[in-house]
Amino acid sequence: MTAGTGTEERGFGSVRYGAKLNDDTCYRVYAKYFDRDSGVDGVDNWHVVRGGFRMDWEPANGNSLTLQGDIYDNTTGIRLTVASLTDPYTLTFDESIESTGANLLSRWKRTISGTSDILLQLYYDWDERNTPLMNYTRDTFDIDFQHRFSLSERQSVIWGLGYRFISDNINNTFSVSFHPDSRDDNLFSAFLQDEIILVEDRLHLTLGSKFEHNDYTGFEIQPNARLIWTPHSQHSVWMSVSRAVRTPSRADEDRRINQKVFPPGTYASQIVVRSLLGNNDFESEELIAYELGYRVQPMDRLSLDIAAFFNDYDNLRTYESGEPFYETSPSPPHLVIPITADNKMEGETYGVELAANWQALDWWRLQAAYTYLQIQLHLAVDSKCILEKRTEGENPHHQVSFRSSMDMSRDLEFDLWIRYADNLPSQDIGSYITLDARLSWRPHKNIELSIVGQNLLDSNHPEFQPELINTFPSEVERSVYGKITWSF
Repeated sequence: MTAGTGTEERGFGSVRYGAKLNDDTCYRVYAKYFDRDSGVDGVDNWHVVRGGFRMDWEPANGNSLTLQGDIYDNTTGIRLTVASLTDPYTLTFDESIESTGANLLSRWKRTISGTSDILLQLYYDWDERNTPLMNYTRDTFDIDFQHRFSLSERQSVIWGLGYRFISDNINNTFSVSFHPDSRDDNLFSAFLQDEIILVEDRLHLTLGSKFEHNDYTGFEIQPNARLIWTPHSQHSVWMSVSRAVRTPSRADEDRRINQKVFPPGTYASQIVVRSLLGNNDFESEELIAYELGYRVQPMDRLSLDIAAFFNDYDNLRTYESGEPFYETSPSPPHLVIPITADNKMEGETYGVELAANWQALDWWRLQAAYTYLQIQLHLAVDSKCILEKRTEGENPHHQVSFRSSMDMSRDLEFDLWIRYADNLPSQDIGSYITLDARLSWRPHKNIELSIVGQNLLDSNHPEFQPELINTFPSEVERSVYGKITWSF
């Protein structure tokens, strides 16, 4: 059981209990709650209640069955500025987003031998969300089958089939609407992966591919290959190449966002509405990813990793200006400037990631990481988009992380985590450094008392700005809370 309070958390707690029903069956149940007050804008409070269970049955005949489920209720505060067809043509108000949902999962596994098993999983999810922009309900049903077996001592294969069905029903508003407002989507999938030992304990090759058929773009293939070379127990080199796609979503095809309303006389004699529109011809965004990595363990207590990557993107999403058209509904009549989703951008991202893990002493562990990222995007010659090109400046070039974990005694722990993130010039957000700290004490083997501080170096700082929908951005605040954990 945990509970705490702090400058940001008005209260939170959780309880979990588990036991055995018999020698083959065990279960656990849990409940969580937290109530977080508003940040610097005074509206982004957050309230969550969640509960669930899990039951595992493992008889001695090679079968196992898992059944688990969750139910939740969330309320989140938000400040919105939306377009309006009446004077003053914008409305700013404070509202709440309410979401309720539940899910249920069952998983059956049959172990045939030490190198062969089959798995069948069924999943259902129900989600209902009420927002100032739109309300919707969504049902998702998912079924997955996997089979693992060995072709030889040096080769093992995993293959599987899957099906997903999603049904939604949306209540539209002037700000955000979907057409049609109700839709059923089907996704069929299959995958095949072959792991081959080319040289025992030295060279491993993994080949595979995922195959999908969706209702938006039809058939998609996503192959990948990975090679791992271990010339010495302290050295490993790996490389991979893969193709991935982001298939269109419901929003890419069916969504309309009325972003801004211009009063009469601004661009024309009548009201003008700027609208972001979906596109039924939107294609999948494509990626070819290349990775190369090296890991060395110069001593038992120290490991170093370096990984370089290059990603080649095609058919990236843009928003293109179109020919204005006239609308009489909703009233009053108005002119619409459409900005339609399209695939008129390509680009590259590349960078490097460094990581070090050092067990300095038996009771002291240090971890450090650094990431460099460069993004270069190129619009097609006939593109009129200016929005998506800003993505180049929406990700930090440099990120640094350093962790220190100390077991100062058998009952006392002290952790520090400092992070640096580079500035985001496209969003006018500066670089920042944050520090988290945790001190934990166990007065009894079943009780842990801890105090945690987050973002201790600054009273508050922004990390990102919204784009398509004008919500007031939240800022991450300094917070301190206490926690009690009781195990029984």
